[in-house]
Amino acid sequence: MGNRRKSRELAMQALFYIDICQNDPDKAIGLFNRNFNLSKNTFPFFLKLVKGVVGAKPEINSIIESFSNNWKIFRMSHVDRNIMRIAVYELLYCHDIPSKVSINEAIDMGKKYGTEESGAFINGILDSIRISIEKKEIEIK
Repeated sequence: MGNRRKSRELAMQALFYIDICQNDPDKAIGLFNRNFNLSKNTFPFFLKLVKGVVGAKPEINSIIESFSNNWKIFRMSHVDRNIMRIAVYELLYCHDIPSKVSINEAIDMGKKYGTEESGAFINGILDSIRISIEKKEIEIK
């Protein structure tokens, strides 16, 4: 498994933990790192993703909700919403990562950690967001 994929999976798990426990993100990151002993190869990207998603969560949530028909963010599974949060963060803020890579990584994580429907659900929402970004309907930061 590549370092970025591992970082994404760990970031999803940390964001899941932050959602469930509603902990201070910095304390949660420290606790998560102490318990899972992230490597020097995975920690920087993991930290960028977790802090980035936490910092832009209201904007990211709003975008996800606007592209999910009749699904409020709080009604989505913790796994699906945190996978999508990471992907949307990458689409908006990580210009060195092709959008197709972010989306494919999210779909793969959804299939691995989510339900049978997670891959298709995540794909549908993220692809619609990607199209809107390409049409400049969503402002890239």
